[in-house]
Amino acid sequence: MALLKYDPSGALFDHGGTSPIELDAIAPRLESARAEVLADADLWARGVETPPEKQPLDAGFHRLPDRLLAELAEKGAESEVARLRATADRLAGDCKSVVVLGIGGSYMGARALLEACCHPYYNEVPAGVRGGRPRVYFEGNNVDNDAASGLLQLLGTRDEPWGVVVISKSGGTLETAAATRIFLRALSESAGDKLPQRFVPVTGASGKLFDLSQALGAPEVYEVPDGVGGRFSVLSAVGLLPAALMGLDIEKLLAGAKAMNDHFESAPVAENVVLQYVGVCHLLEETEECSTRVLSTWGKRLEATGLWYDQLLAESLGKQEQGALPLTIVNTRDLHSRGQQHQEGPRDKVITNVIVQSQDSEPLAIGELSLGGSDYNQDKLNELSGKTLPEVLKAAIAGTNQAYAEDNRPTADIVMDRLDEHTIGQFLQMMMLATVVEGRLIGINPYGQPGVEAYKKNMNAILRG
Repeated sequence: MALLKYDPSGALFDHGGTSPIELDAIAPRLESARAEVLADADLWARGVETPPEKQPLDAGFHRLPDRLLAELAEKGAESEVARLRATADRLAGDCKSVVVLGIGGSYMGARALLEACCHPYYNEVPAGVRGGRPRVYFEGNNVDNDAASGLLQLLGTRDEPWGVVVISKSGGTLETAAATRIFLRALSESAGDKLPQRFVPVTGASGKLFDLSQALGAPEVYEVPDGVGGRFSVLSAVGLLPAALMGLDIEKLLAGAKAMNDHFESAPVAENVVLQYVGVCHLLEETEECSTRVLSTWGKRLEATGLWYDQLLAESLGKQEQGALPLTIVNTRDLHSRGQQHQEGPRDKVITNVIVQSQDSEPLAIGELSLGGSDYNQDKLNELSGKTLPEVLKAAIAGTNQAYAEDNRPTADIVMDRLDEHTIGQFLQMMMLATVVEGRLIGINPYGQPGVEAYKKNMNAILRG
């Protein structure tokens, strides 16, 4: 299958952009950063003690897709991928709805996969359209009383079985832990003695959630792998179990990520989509003060993927008073909200368009409006009646990029042939690799999130004080 493409041509200009000469000049630094990232992966895989200057080193995500696919080929039904599919199929056969509890990296990847690869109105369409898979809801990602109450009320109005997948490495994150208690109480009333079968945890090999799972007698407990931080965990059981529950092809997802790994490790800098992306973004931040990175998704299906990337970039590089500010937008919607600021506001932004070239559904034509024998053309659209929505979107992309170019606003394009498990697997792995490469490039450890831990400590102290 084709690899996604990265086109930085909209950022390669003088007076506000960067240049091919500057991009060529940074190639040795990018090569060095790639070598360090590859060495990190090897260091972690060997299981040797991590040097102090590298701690923490959560490099286990890097070759995880390769390892899971190799295990599937070797062990078949005994492999983790096969067991995840079996659990998902069992839960889907037993439940009409499943609540996925988790916060941050424990839910954002799963949400991204649902919106990118499933029906746009997944929970609303009949079960047959979903392939018999259950509705999927996300909670435990906030402490919003009305939202949690509303979901419990919704589940309670349906006379049908439902289940819970809870994702938390430690089980100690308060938002998810509190939601787990609340939803388990409701599940016990609904499921009775079937509660253990309708409760599937993804957690660490020890900890509070692991202990709770053992006490409840949960028959299947999946592990968050060591050396895989939350925001890097989408291609582990953290994201794969919900994806399989939705009926997605998780082997294809992993194959897409492996294809990106192979490309990253072997392609020369000038042809390497990961390194070119890092090089352009870094140069624009360093030389043009483009400290805001706008991920401009064209169409609604990639908004959650953009929000996943927001967390990845912000938590990884937002340290030591450094790190670009990520911002996801959805166009053409946000051209009518943020577009003015991007076009004429401060010159502190690089805009990366994420473009999907084909759609799953048949193109909808604007058409003519003929009702009851009368032709209605008050909107003056008859001259565009032969145009389709994909054609309108294509014109919007071209027109917007042209407007930015005319005002020397840097843009770049990430282009996918289509949106499916293979391409989204490529994109997720590309962005994770790009983030750690940039961290090594600028001397920031991309792993760990000490700033997030501070709020958790304070919140617990206030509640328990």
